[in-house]
Amino acid sequence: MTERVLVTGISGYIGQHIAAELLRSGYEVIGTVRSKTKTESTAAAIAAVAPADRLNFAETDLLSDSGWDDAMSGCTYVMHVASPFILTEPKDENDVITPAVSGTVRVIEAAQRAGVARLVLTSSTFAMVAGRSNGRYGPDSWSDTTANIGAYAKSKTLAERAAWEAVKGGGMELSVINPGGVSGPPLDPELTSSSVSMMSDMISGKMPMLPDIALNVVDVRDVAKLHVKAMTTPLAAGQRFIAATSDPVPYTELAEILKQAGYSRVSTRKAPTVLLKAMGLFSREARGAVPMLGKRTTLDTTTTSEVLDWHATPMKTSFLDMAASLSTQGTDEQRINA
Repeated sequence: MTERVLVTGISGYIGQHIAAELLRSGYEVIGTVRSKTKTESTAAAIAAVAPADRLNFAETDLLSDSGWDDAMSGCTYVMHVASPFILTEPKDENDVITPAVSGTVRVIEAAQRAGVARLVLTSSTFAMVAGRSNGRYGPDSWSDTTANIGAYAKSKTLAERAAWEAVKGGGMELSVINPGGVSGPPLDPELTSSSVSMMSDMISGKMPMLPDIALNVVDVRDVAKLHVKAMTTPLAAGQRFIAATSDPVPYTELAEILKQAGYSRVSTRKAPTVLLKAMGLFSREARGAVPMLGKRTTLDTTTTSEVLDWHATPMKTSFLDMAASLSTQGTDEQRINA
């Protein structure tokens, strides 16, 4: 009998890749969406890379109990991916924190009622290193929510802590994947996400200067494979897995890679940190970047490599695959040689 997996946030950048990986691995997938209007485009994007005959959808909302029990019916596993990813700071942090935390607890409780064997949660390295000084961190590290870390990092930290608390004493297993900054080609080039928008802005020249930000990054296809491995690997139960490069990658390095590949519109000018901090007083977008300015952290990915047998996709490959998927006309070099 084919095992059924529920994937929350299936219409998103990571969710689509996870669903495709599951379908290619022979599972039946139930994807949750807030509105059925998203199902057609999501199904088409996934069907382009995976067999979609075992793909179905359920309409649910992280802020409502309605529909979750029906969606979970017959599921052996759950991938809880849905959670807002933003870099622009919201007017009210609770607009991000509430759906992340209460939504996570709601999904876990529904999974427990349905007798789900294991839930894999998509968290973030932002739940590990935000508010911490520069240094080396591993799976036992937690972000400091009392520091000025921004709504996104706070939401991911509180949501993951809530998840571990919710499964205490129960029979359902929990595994957590903590991705860094996610790169790689989206299955749907029209998809709206912070990761996709950032790359799109860089290659189109809409990012005139680069902030002093360096992220530990990971390919989205690796993230999907790690979720599936965390779902089925016995030793993965009760563990957190960092999915990111050990060393951070500065925006300037990404820009140089793109520039050398022929994306001539990419800027390599550095934005003055003092200017960005000043802009943060007035701009919510700049304010969201301030906690990351000048920060450099290294990550211990030993557990991920050993338990989940992870061999990371080279980040140059990830960056260029992503840029190519978003560039409708190709690079300047490609146009010249066409």
